[in-house]
Amino acid sequence: MLLSQLFTQATGKKAGEQVALTASGSNRRYYRIYSEDREVSLIGVQGTSRDENHAFLYMDERFLAQGLNVPRVLAVSEDEMAYVQEDLGDTLLFDYIAEGRKTGVFCEAEKDMLRKTMRALARFQVRAADDFDFNQCYPQPEFNLRSIRWDLNYFKYCFLKATGLEFQEDKLENEFERLAYILLQQKRMNAFMYRDFQSRNVMVVESQKSKAKSGKGELVPYFIDFQGGRRGPLYYDVASFLWQAKANYHDELRHELIEEYLDELSKHMEIDKEEFYATLRHFVLFRTMQVLGAYGFRGYFEKKPHFLQSIPFAIENLRRLLKNAAEDYPYLIEVLHEMTEMKQFKDVGVRKPLVVKVYSFSYKKGIPADASGNGGGFVFDCRAVNNPGKYERYTYFTGMDEPVIKFLEQDGEILPFLDSAYKLVDASVKRYIDRGFRNLMVSFGCTGGQHRSVYAAEKMAEHINSKFGVEVQLIHREQNVERILNSKD
Repeated sequence: MLLSQLFTQATGKKAGEQVALTASGSNRRYYRIYSEDREVSLIGVQGTSRDENHAFLYMDERFLAQGLNVPRVLAVSEDEMAYVQEDLGDTLLFDYIAEGRKTGVFCEAEKDMLRKTMRALARFQVRAADDFDFNQCYPQPEFNLRSIRWDLNYFKYCFLKATGLEFQEDKLENEFERLAYILLQQKRMNAFMYRDFQSRNVMVVESQKSKAKSGKGELVPYFIDFQGGRRGPLYYDVASFLWQAKANYHDELRHELIEEYLDELSKHMEIDKEEFYATLRHFVLFRTMQVLGAYGFRGYFEKKPHFLQSIPFAIENLRRLLKNAAEDYPYLIEVLHEMTEMKQFKDVGVRKPLVVKVYSFSYKKGIPADASGNGGGFVFDCRAVNNPGKYERYTYFTGMDEPVIKFLEQDGEILPFLDSAYKLVDASVKRYIDRGFRNLMVSFGCTGGQHRSVYAAEKMAEHINSKFGVEVQLIHREQNVERILNSKD
């Protein structure tokens, strides 16, 4: 209701349909809100922290004043817990470069957008810091010893210990202190540090300025989700972007993109390239550990498949880093070497097993997007099956609950429906395993994504896991429930 009011305040039009958008790691909720005539759409945001929202709103205003490409906030609630902003479309840079990420071979259009992004980053870091009150940042105004310790402990407790590897904690802490000292001694600490600068936080947007001039809009990068930014070193964002776990940039492309970045940065400050490269390696190691900590927490503890999927890619990144690791912290390097050689990570980068994602969803909110970049797989429509949702007594149950399960199975319509679905999916799973494919997606939709689709997705996930022994990631999108049925290998 509140977002609808803000939509009307911003546009003068009555709000119509609201479509929930997928959020990866954030607790913030995003919605695309359409006007009743569907001529206008905005993005509505509901946050869980007023301080975090306040930081974003302050930053957005300052960045727009500096002419930076960020979404324009158009209306804000009095308590700052909700706001609406312009709709930049659906094209994340992560998706724009999907073919390059999958194959490791980036076409010229993909590389051109990556070059633009690196140049935009250099300008952003410098301009955003101009006349900026870093005390408005959340949760920290700057990259400091406390934030470094938080991230290193994040890695230690949420990932390293979760692997079961034994290590001498006192010796490791000594090396953490050494790494922290090196990171804090570096130059370029006065920039705006985005902190989570990666291709999922960059959108590819048609420039209206160039469209007005030539009739054809140039595609340009826009930056989103910068609310965790603070004062800090330039190197961190470069490391974060170019060593993103699933980006799959090869070393030659990374070097080319760093050179693009430094060329743009040199327009704003003096640059010693040798010093920059020497310093960057420390930040790459630090950022890789921080990312593994995040993946450990979101994956191992919160059971979110998206983050578990990313762990092998981060481990592979780390393995490559360790081949030319700095000698400043030998025990840390020793522990990391040992960790990457553990059984659960040993085969990373060789032949990865098939993972099947099974979704339930509401057709009202659209078919689930395929994060693997393969364009999706099977989509089964459960709406022809007798709907328990039309009876009031099932309103507060889902397809995971016994009353709904009993209704559907006794009614009988869904059982032959699933038998047919099993036959189709089984044939593909078998061929995918034979051919070494890594991703298959199976989705079941119904009206509300609560009863029939949830039941069908549960049964399909159990069937595939039992028959083929592969890992199945079960996602009930509208119920915000995710579960993993582990591989039986």
